[in-house]
Amino acid sequence: MTPMPDIGTWVAALLTLFALSFLYKDNPLFRFTESMFAGVSLGYYVGTTLNQTLVPNLIKPLTHDFNQNWDLLVPGLLGLLLYMRYVPKTGWVARYALGIYVAYYIGLDFTRRIHGEVLPQLGRAIVPLSKLDSHTIFYSLVFAVGVFSVLIYFFFSKEQDAVTRRIARVGTWFLMVSFGAAFGFTVMGRVALLIGRLNFLILDWIYPLIGIR
Repeated sequence: MTPMPDIGTWVAALLTLFALSFLYKDNPLFRFTESMFAGVSLGYYVGTTLNQTLVPNLIKPLTHDFNQNWDLLVPGLLGLLLYMRYVPKTGWVARYALGIYVAYYIGLDFTRRIHGEVLPQLGRAIVPLSKLDSHTIFYSLVFAVGVFSVLIYFFFSKEQDAVTRRIARVGTWFLMVSFGAAFGFTVMGRVALLIGRLNFLILDWIYPLIGIR
């Protein structure tokens, strides 16, 4: 005998149907599910941040060995200052902490972008063609033309003439192909999520209800 769905499966199935009801029109069931999902996601994020970031990187070092980790008080204080924006009279203080955080993140992420994206793309664009076969040469030339034409498209320091406008037009085609591929990848990811939820509804909820194994 096929076991009946438990209460957790019923809750998950109903919430899934409530979320999919937006395909018909906006309704209170969908708004309830949307609010619950946002609240649960926020709670999960807060718990994850507390247990995996604040406790091991700030609270435990300060409580176990304060003399060696007293400098952690500075980022901890900056983090607290971010919440001063909820106090109307002292909300301006949060701007200093936010400015320091943004500047630090930009400086840290800038080097990562340079070494992780810009330099590898430059290296791929200047591959010596004499060491490659004909098949690889074709793709290398397409890649080099795409990078060069896109850079010309985004070069705004000088007004474009007849030649650069044609090159920039080629760059727009490469951009459209890139955006289309990214959009298609996003759509396929969402379709995969939908298939997963439909499999859950059919295999874990409907089949046990009607006695199908």
